[in-house]
Amino acid sequence: MRHTGEAAVQRRAGVRAENWGSAGTRPDIPDVAAGFLADQRMLVIGTAGPGGRVWAGPLTGPAGFATARGPRTVVIDALPGANDPLSGVFDSEPATEPATGRDTGQSTGQSTGHDIGMLAIEPSTRRRMRINGRARREGNSLIVTTEQVYANCPKYLQTRDVAEDPATSTAGTYRTAVLAPRHREWIEGADTFFVATHADGFGSDVSHRGGNPGFVRVVDERRLVWPDYVGNSMYMTLGNLELNPAAGLLFLDWTTGDALHLTGRARVDWDPGDVPGAQRLVGFDVEEVVQVGGASPLRWTFEKYSRFNPPVRSR
Repeated sequence: MRHTGEAAVQRRAGVRAENWGSAGTRPDIPDVAAGFLADQRMLVIGTAGPGGRVWAGPLTGPAGFATARGPRTVVIDALPGANDPLSGVFDSEPATEPATGRDTGQSTGQSTGHDIGMLAIEPSTRRRMRINGRARREGNSLIVTTEQVYANCPKYLQTRDVAEDPATSTAGTYRTAVLAPRHREWIEGADTFFVATHADGFGSDVSHRGGNPGFVRVVDERRLVWPDYVGNSMYMTLGNLELNPAAGLLFLDWTTGDALHLTGRARVDWDPGDVPGAQRLVGFDVEEVVQVGGASPLRWTFEKYSRFNPPVRSR
């Protein structure tokens, strides 16, 4: 069964492909994907939490903290931090099992746990892999049953190296309904963020968005806009948004380990205007902001921007 949201977006974008997007993915973990996963020190996960609000957050650990155990199981020796908006979400089964709309090549009716989208990303090599499925907590670990496993192209991904020094971070956790001036500076200086989406019956997904600093524009204390650049035409993020506008954004401070989590609702504007490189614009209305000091113990050093990044229009 094709993802109806993806199919609608593909039609509007002029993409003609029967088994493209999530319909073309497989649930099994190839050996090369298992090897890549075992080398990673950071994952970004996302799903719908209480009240249907969607959030994205980081998981970190030493190389090997996330490993494939069999053809369709990933064990992650980490949980969302106590101050992460996703803390506790995977501790119990959801109240109702979602309808099975995924096309994974085999029945997912026996899957247990909570929908999860996951992105394994290696900034030093600009490699990334997405894994979507169902997750449940066992002790201090997450057990993920995979339903979609696939690689992504390296476009718009800036290169960074992880350092062994512990990160110095801003103390405390702050929750608010609007963006503060410091958040505006953080967002408009960012070259990378992550977006989580969810559609009932089709699961959760996390993807990367990158560009030169300033590619995300803060309109006011409750609204952001970013360009949707040309990609792989799978439209998994936009497909979920077609069915459910709830979304979660994660902005990391790569030098301190602090995290800025936003949840709200996103809408696609198919007229990009004069924004360089944009095929569409995505507007995001903020409903809640959570800033977490020291969300990640990793510190990253910047190397260079992707050569694919379009220029940013001066303001």
